[in-house]
Amino acid sequence: MSQSTRSVDAGPVLNCSDKLILGLGVLAVAGSGAAHYGGAGSVIAFIVSAVAVTLLASLVGRSVEQLGDRFGAGATGVLQSALGNLPELFISIFALRAGLVEVVRAALVGSILANLLLVLGLAFVVGGIRHGRQQLGSERARTILVLMLLSVTVMALPSLAHWIHTPAGAHETTFSVIAAVLLLALFCLSLPASLRRDASGISDAVGHGEPPRWPLPLAVGLLALAGTVSAFVSDWFVSALQPAMASLNISQAFAGLVVVAIAGNAIENVVGVQLAAKGESEYAFSVVLNSPLQIALVLAPVLVIISQVFGLASLTLVFSPLLVVCLFLAVMLAAFISFDGESDWLEGCALVTLYAVIATAFWWG
Repeated sequence: MSQSTRSVDAGPVLNCSDKLILGLGVLAVAGSGAAHYGGAGSVIAFIVSAVAVTLLASLVGRSVEQLGDRFGAGATGVLQSALGNLPELFISIFALRAGLVEVVRAALVGSILANLLLVLGLAFVVGGIRHGRQQLGSERARTILVLMLLSVTVMALPSLAHWIHTPAGAHETTFSVIAAVLLLALFCLSLPASLRRDASGISDAVGHGEPPRWPLPLAVGLLALAGTVSAFVSDWFVSALQPAMASLNISQAFAGLVVVAIAGNAIENVVGVQLAAKGESEYAFSVVLNSPLQIALVLAPVLVIISQVFGLASLTLVFSPLLVVCLFLAVMLAAFISFDGESDWLEGCALVTLYAVIATAFWWG
C-alpha cells in the first residue's frame, strides 16, 4: 500500500480547520439564503452573501488541493486554474446578466491589483518583519512576471485602439474576442512549461508533497457541492450588490475594484500572507502571483467569450484609461521590486501604499 493511501486511511479526514470552514460555510450560506428570500436589508444581505462567497471559495480551494495532490503539483496547478476562480466566475456572470459591465471590468482589474499590490505587499511586510529579507526565487519571479506583463499588454490593446480611434477601435467586440481566444491559447501553451517546472521541484505550490487527507469521493463531492452552491450564492450576492451600492453611496468602479475583487479572492489572499509569516517566502510568492496571472490568462478571456455566446451584457476588453494605467503601474512596480529575487518589509509598504491610493482614486467612480 502506498504512503499516500496509508495516510488517507490512518490520518484524520477533516482536521479542525476543515471542519471550521465547512461549518461556517453552511451557516453563511443559510444566512445568505435567509437574507435574500426573507427581505433583509440590502447591506446585511450583501455582507452575509460576501462572507458566504469567501468561505465557499476556501472550500473549493481545499477540495482542489486534495484532488491535485493525488496527481502531483502540475495537476493541481491545472485544477486551480480551471476551478479556483469558480466563485468569482459566477459573480461576474450574474453581474453581466444584471447589466453591471463596469463592475465586472473593475473587478477583473481589481483582482489583479489586489494580488500584485495589497496581498504581495502584506506578504512582504509580514514576512520581512518576522524573518528579515526574504528570498523569492529570481527565476520563478522572471517567468511569472514576464507572462503577467505580456497578458496585461494583450488585455490593454483593445483599450488603446478604442482611445486613439484606430480602425480596429470600431470593432471592439470582435477585437476583444480575438484577444480573448489568443490569451487562452497562450495559457494552453504555458501549461507544458508549468508542468516541467513543477516536476523539477522549482515550484512548491502543492503543500510540499504532503499526502492527501481526504478520500477521493469526499474531495469530488465537496468540490461539486461547493461549486453548485457558489452559483446560487453568487446570484444572491449580485442581487444585493446594486441596492447596497446605493445605500452605501459606492460607485460601480469602486465596488468592482475593491469590494468584489477582495471578496472573490479573500482566501487566496490570506493563504499568501500566512505562508510569508511562516517564512515560506518562495511558496507565498508563487501562490500570490499565480492568481492574477490566471485572471488575466483565463478568467477575463472566458468571461468575454461567455458574454457573447450566451447573450449577456457585452463584456469587451476596453477598460477606462485610469484602469489600464493603474494595471501597468502595478505590474511594472511588482516586477521592479521582485526581479532581484528578494524583498523586505519597506518594499511591501510601498506596494500597499500604491494600492490604497488607487482604491481612493476610484472611490468617486
